[in-house]
Amino acid sequence: MTITLEHVVFDCANAGELAGFWAGVLQSKVDAEGNEFFATVNKGGEGVALMFIQVPEARAGKNRLHIDLATADWAAEVDRIVGLGAKRVGEFDEYGAHWVTLADPEGNVFDLAEEH
Repeated sequence: MTITLEHVVFDCANAGELAGFWAGVLQSKVDAEGNEFFATVNKGGEGVALMFIQVPEARAGKNRLHIDLATADWAAEVDRIVGLGAKRVGEFDEYGAHWVTLADPEGNVFDLAEEH
Protein backbone atom coordinates (compact mmCIF):
# COMPACT_ATOMS: atom_id res chain seq x y z
CA MET A 1 0.00 0.00 0.00
CA THR A 2 1.24 3.51 -0.84
CA ILE A 3 0.26 6.81 0.72
CA THR A 4 0.25 9.94 -1.44
CA LEU A 5 -0.08 13.59 -0.47
CA GLU A 6 -3.24 14.84 -2.19
CA HIS A 7 -4.10 18.25 -0.66
CA VAL A 8 -2.71 20.93 1.57
CA VAL A 9 -5.80 22.32 3.33
CA PHE A 10 -6.34 25.87 4.56
CA ASP A 11 -9.08 26.64 7.08
CA CYS A 12 -10.25 30.15 6.22
CA ALA A 13 -12.99 32.78 6.43
CA ASN A 14 -13.71 32.88 2.67
CA ALA A 15 -12.58 29.88 0.63
CA GLY A 16 -13.13 31.46 -2.79
CA GLU A 17 -11.20 34.64 -1.99
CA LEU A 18 -8.23 32.87 -0.41
CA ALA A 19 -8.15 30.31 -3.23
CA GLY A 20 -8.08 33.23 -5.69
CA PHE A 21 -5.04 34.69 -3.94
CA TRP A 22 -3.16 31.37 -3.99
CA ALA A 23 -4.18 30.70 -7.61
CA GLY A 24 -2.59 34.05 -8.44
CA VAL A 25 0.58 33.19 -6.52
CA LEU A 26 0.88 29.88 -8.38
CA GLN A 27 -0.22 31.42 -11.69
CA SER A 28 -3.08 28.98 -11.83
CA LYS A 29 -6.84 29.30 -11.41
CA VAL A 30 -9.49 28.37 -8.90
CA ASP A 31 -11.17 25.14 -9.92
CA ALA A 32 -14.69 25.50 -11.33
CA GLU A 33 -16.65 24.42 -8.24
CA GLY A 34 -15.02 27.08 -6.00
CA ASN A 35 -17.21 29.27 -3.79
CA GLU A 36 -17.02 31.07 -0.42
CA PHE A 37 -17.38 27.76 1.47
CA PHE A 38 -15.10 25.39 -0.47
CA ALA A 39 -12.54 25.84 -3.23
CA THR A 40 -9.52 24.09 -4.70
CA VAL A 41 -6.54 25.07 -6.80
CA ASN A 42 -4.84 22.48 -9.04
CA LYS A 43 -7.26 19.63 -8.24
CA GLY A 44 -6.57 16.90 -10.75
CA GLY A 45 -3.39 18.62 -11.98
CA GLU A 46 0.19 17.59 -11.45
CA GLY A 47 1.51 17.98 -7.93
CA VAL A 48 -0.35 18.66 -4.73
CA ALA A 49 -3.65 20.53 -4.83
CA LEU A 50 -4.54 23.28 -2.38
CA MET A 51 -7.95 23.03 -0.70
CA PHE A 52 -9.72 25.87 1.11
CA ILE A 53 -12.55 25.27 3.56
CA GLN A 54 -14.56 27.96 5.34
CA VAL A 55 -14.55 27.55 9.12
CA PRO A 56 -16.41 29.67 11.70
CA GLU A 57 -13.48 30.39 14.02
CA ALA A 58 -10.70 32.89 13.28
CA ARG A 59 -7.09 31.81 12.95
CA ALA A 60 -5.37 32.04 16.33
CA GLY A 61 -1.62 32.54 16.60
CA LYS A 62 1.14 31.54 14.23
CA ASN A 63 0.48 28.66 11.88
CA ARG A 64 2.56 25.60 12.80
CA LEU A 65 2.89 24.43 9.21
CA HIS A 66 3.70 26.62 6.24
CA ILE A 67 4.37 26.35 2.52
CA ASP A 68 7.85 26.99 1.11
CA LEU A 69 8.08 28.17 -2.48
CA ALA A 70 11.21 28.91 -4.54
CA THR A 71 11.99 30.90 -7.68
CA ALA A 72 15.00 32.05 -9.69
CA ASP A 73 13.36 35.46 -10.34
CA TRP A 74 13.09 36.15 -6.63
CA ALA A 75 12.80 39.96 -6.41
CA ALA A 76 10.21 40.17 -9.20
CA GLU A 77 8.11 37.35 -7.71
CA VAL A 78 8.18 38.90 -4.24
CA ASP A 79 6.89 42.16 -5.74
CA ARG A 80 4.24 40.32 -7.78
CA ILE A 81 2.97 38.36 -4.77
CA VAL A 82 2.87 41.47 -2.59
CA GLY A 83 0.87 43.08 -5.41
CA LEU A 84 -1.64 40.22 -5.11
CA GLY A 85 -2.24 41.10 -1.47
CA ALA A 86 0.51 39.40 0.55
CA LYS A 87 2.27 41.25 3.35
CA ARG A 88 6.03 41.09 3.89
CA VAL A 89 6.83 39.69 7.32
CA GLY A 90 10.64 39.44 7.15
CA GLU A 91 13.66 38.64 5.03
CA PHE A 92 16.26 36.07 6.05
CA ASP A 93 19.67 34.84 4.91
CA GLU A 94 20.45 31.79 7.01
CA TYR A 95 21.42 28.14 6.65
CA GLY A 96 22.80 28.82 3.17
CA ALA A 97 19.44 30.08 1.92
CA HIS A 98 17.88 33.49 1.23
CA TRP A 99 14.12 33.85 1.61
CA VAL A 100 11.31 36.23 2.48
CA THR A 101 8.47 35.32 4.80
CA LEU A 102 5.11 36.62 3.60
CA ALA A 103 1.56 36.44 4.95
CA ASP A 104 -1.46 35.74 2.73
CA PRO A 105 -4.60 37.91 3.04
CA GLU A 106 -5.85 35.84 6.00
CA GLY A 107 -2.48 35.98 7.81
CA ASN A 108 -1.12 32.51 6.97
CA VAL A 109 2.66 32.79 6.65
CA PHE A 110 4.65 31.22 3.82
CA ASP A 111 8.19 31.54 2.49
CA LEU A 112 9.57 32.38 -0.94
CA ALA A 113 13.20 31.31 -1.31
CA GLU A 114 15.72 32.40 -3.91
CA GLU A 115 16.80 29.53 -6.17
CA HIS A 116 20.45 29.47 -7.15
